[in-house]
Amino acid sequence: LAGDPELNINHPYYDVARHGIIQLAGDDNSGRKVITFSCCRMPPSHQLNHTRLLEYLKYTLDQYVENDYTVVYFHYGLKSLNKPSLKWLQTAYKEFDRKYKKNLKALYVVHPTNFIKILWNIFKPLISHKFGKKITYLNYLSDLREHLKYDQLNIPQEVIRHDENLRGKQKGKLPPVVKVPPPRPPLPTQQFGVSLQYIKDKNKGELIPPVVKETVSYLKRKGLQVEGLFRRSASIQTIKDVQKLYNQGKSVNFDDYHDIHIPAVILKTFLRELPQPLLTFECYDHILGITSVESSLRVTRCKQIIQGLPEHNYVVLKYLICFLHMVSQESIYNRMTASSLACVFGLNLSWPSKGTASLSALVPLNLFTELLIDFYTNIFNSRTVPGEILP
Repeated sequence: LAGDPELNINHPYYDVARHGIIQLAGDDNSGRKVITFSCCRMPPSHQLNHTRLLEYLKYTLDQYVENDYTVVYFHYGLKSLNKPSLKWLQTAYKEFDRKYKKNLKALYVVHPTNFIKILWNIFKPLISHKFGKKITYLNYLSDLREHLKYDQLNIPQEVIRHDENLRGKQKGKLPPVVKVPPPRPPLPTQQFGVSLQYIKDKNKGELIPPVVKETVSYLKRKGLQVEGLFRRSASIQTIKDVQKLYNQGKSVNFDDYHDIHIPAVILKTFLRELPQPLLTFECYDHILGITSVESSLRVTRCKQIIQGLPEHNYVVLKYLICFLHMVSQESIYNRMTASSLACVFGLNLSWPSKGTASLSALVPLNLFTELLIDFYTNIFNSRTVPGEILP
């Protein structure tokens, strides 16, 4: 994508993808995948095939529409030169059938202008009331912080400068420098956002963090046959409340919440908030190389990469993948095959040390995760660690 080193010239939509108009930007506060659309990256209309852009948007969303997802639309930079026609917009809306709209949980329109309001009036007859409720207009980038993990967003520089100008105009002066308070030291009972080592030291040397053990054992007892397990999001407030209980060392009874998706989101959130991914930064490039390994040798390559993990990471990964393998064995009921689970967990197990994984990194990340789940017994059979446990 825009300056994306992983984008291959053989990508089926290379001509469109290279502009970086559409990007993946991690997860939002409810654990939903976030896709960004940046107008300022659209070249003049005569240099961009808008039909291909629509196909590429669908191709990208097709990887996620089975799960709840969020779209952030950066409107700044749409000019008469690069603006698609109204006819194209109508076609686009019609082509986005229920499949795409059903699991789109939020659409954030950043820096809306009068043009957006005019468009809204034109399209109002077409847009269902239900879909209309998913749209939120945000005048400033800072408003996104409430909803998303802002630092993962990879916002174009032009959009950031435009935002600064708007703020400057609003105040009649340059925007003030926001002072961020220094981070507070973690609580002794903290479980989210701290290292595996920290949790182990504070939990009498236990290798599996309590939050992982408790969510997995609960889901194993009550969630294995739940359709779409790990695909759905949960209430942001409830997730924050449960995290707080865990961080304060209090006990959590998931029965109190009457929603099987809460422990599922908590498990994903725990992995995503680790300071270093479970598969470590060192393994990231090795994992991306999995697609260039001959098919028959890929499981062996996965095994080699996993053998190189630090002991603690290996034990937690083995525990998690053993459980995900169990989930995939029940896919006739829960519809979560190894491939579906990999789409959900790939990005929560591995990410680069700088920025976020780009769209083109998803194929190898997901493939690697799928192989771990599918060939769990083969990949993890040759290394045992004293004190390790399985779900």
